[in-house]
Amino acid sequence: MDLNSILSQLENGNEEEIETLLHQYNGENNGTFTFDPKEEDIRSRLCQGLLSVLGRQIGPRCQSTCLETLRILSRDKRVLGPVGTREGMLVLAGLARLRGAEEGGDSLQKEAQTEEEERVVVEALKCLCNVVYNSAAAQQVGADVQLARGLCARLHAARAGRHEVGLFSLRLLFLLSALRPDVRGGLRRELRAVGLLTEVLEHTLDVRWVGPYEAAPPDPQAQPIPTEDNERAMEALKALFNLTLSDSSDEDGDHQLRLITAIMRHVLMLKTQTEDKTEEAHSHAINLLSNLPVSCLDVLINVPVQGGQEEYHGKNMEAVQVLLDFMEKRIDKQGANFKEGLTPVLSLLTEGSRHHREIRRYIKKQVLPPLKEVKVRPEIGSTVRNKLVRLMTHVDMGVKQSAAEFLFVLCKESVDNLLKYTGYGNAAGLLVARGLLAGGRGETQYSEDEDSDTEEYKSAKPYINPITGHVEEPMPNPIEEMTEEQKEYEAQKLVNMFDKLSRQELIRPMGVRKDGTLAPLEEALHQAAPDSCSSDSD
Repeated sequence: MDLNSILSQLENGNEEEIETLLHQYNGENNGTFTFDPKEEDIRSRLCQGLLSVLGRQIGPRCQSTCLETLRILSRDKRVLGPVGTREGMLVLAGLARLRGAEEGGDSLQKEAQTEEEERVVVEALKCLCNVVYNSAAAQQVGADVQLARGLCARLHAARAGRHEVGLFSLRLLFLLSALRPDVRGGLRRELRAVGLLTEVLEHTLDVRWVGPYEAAPPDPQAQPIPTEDNERAMEALKALFNLTLSDSSDEDGDHQLRLITAIMRHVLMLKTQTEDKTEEAHSHAINLLSNLPVSCLDVLINVPVQGGQEEYHGKNMEAVQVLLDFMEKRIDKQGANFKEGLTPVLSLLTEGSRHHREIRRYIKKQVLPPLKEVKVRPEIGSTVRNKLVRLMTHVDMGVKQSAAEFLFVLCKESVDNLLKYTGYGNAAGLLVARGLLAGGRGETQYSEDEDSDTEEYKSAKPYINPITGHVEEPMPNPIEEMTEEQKEYEAQKLVNMFDKLSRQELIRPMGVRKDGTLAPLEEALHQAAPDSCSSDSD
C-alpha cells in the first residue's frame, strides 16, 4: 500500500476517509515486524501525521484505528523520533487515560466507559509499551512525565478493571522498571509499588489467608487458574522481580517480603491451563524468590502438613519438592538455555540448603541418597545425582559452577563428602576455585549430624578410584613385562616430553600450595622444601 497516499489522507482527509484507509493498511500489515529501510523517512512522517490526527477531536473508532497503525509502525525503532518526544508521549498517555504528577490533578483520568473507549485505552497502552521498549528517548520522557505514577494510580483504582487494560498497564510498568533504574527506585520508595503489586497478585490469584503467612491451598478438584488471570499475574511477577533486584529488606520490611514469599509458595502450588504456562509461572516465582532475603525461605516449609503432602521432620516440603521437580525438568529439556532456565533454581536451592537445615536434609535425601552403586561412574545414569554431576563439566562456566556449588552445599561443604559422590575429576573445577585442592571444608558452619555409609560403599571404598569416583575393572599393567632398563627409558622419554611442552609454554606444570590453591610447580616445591627440612630430626 502506498504510504504517500496515507500521509496525504492524514493531512487533508476527513475522519471517515482516514479510518477506512488506515483500516486497510492495518489489515495488510498486522503481522509485519520487518520494514523496508528505504521507507524510513516516510514512515517517520507517518508517525508524526498520526500523532497530529490523534491530537484533534476525533471519535474513538478513528482513534483506535490510528493507534493500531502507530503500534505497527512502532515496531521499527528507527522511525520513533516524533513519538519519543514529550508531546508525542503526552498524546499517548492522554489516550491511555494516564496522567503524571507534574500535569496536575489526579494521576488517573476517568476510566473508559464504553467498549470503544476501552479499545482506545488498550491500543494506547500497547503503543506506549512498544515505544518505551524501542526508544531510549521515550524512556527518558516517560520518567520525566512520571508515567509510573499514573500506572500505579490505575492499579490502585482498578481492582475489578477489564483484563487488557490491567494487563498492558502492568506490562508498561514492568518495562519502565526494567529499563530505568531511577523509575525503579521511585516505584519502591515513593509509590510503594512493592506492596501495590503484592495486592494485585493477591486479588488476581484469589489468595485467601488462613494464617500469618499461610495461604489456603488450592482445591485439587478446582479448575486451573483462568488464562487471563494468569497473564496478569505473570506481568505483576516480572515487575516485582525488577523492584526487588536490589536489597529491599530495609525499605519494604520483613513482613512485606515474607508475605511475597507466601504468595510465591501459593504460585508454586497452582496449576494453569497448560503445562508450559505452569512451568512459566513457576519460573517467574523462582526468579522472584531468588531476589528475597534467604531468611524468608522458611515461609515455604512452615505450613501445616496435610494428608498426602511431602513432609520431613514436621516441615511441609511440598514447595521444595516442586522446586526439585522443576530443576530436573529444566535439566532434561533438550536444547534449553541452562544459564537462564536452570541456574536461578539451582541458586535458590543452594542458598535455601545453606541456610535452612531441614531444606538441606530433605534435598540431600532426594538428590544424594546413601551410595550403593559404586561400579558405575557418577556422571553415568539417569538419577538426579548423575545429571547434576554431568553438569559439573558443562561448557558454560556459570552452569557448572552452580551445579557444583549445589552439590557441595548438600555435602555440608566437605571436600571428602563431595568427592565420594562426584569423583575428584568432576569436582576439580570447584576445588580450584575454592582453594580446596588439599581438602578440608568451606566456610559455612553446618550441624554435626553424620552421614551414614551403606555396607556396599564401605566394602567397596578401598577399591574406588578417587579420580573417577567408581570401582574400575582391573587393568593389565603395561610395564609388567618390561625390564628395568626399558622402564627407565620410558620414564626418561616421558620427562623429556613434559620438558619440551613446558619450554614451549604449551603446558605449565602446577602444584598445590599448603593452603590448597594451585601454584607453578617450582613455587609449590619451594614452599614444601623448608617444611620437609624442618621436620627432619637427627
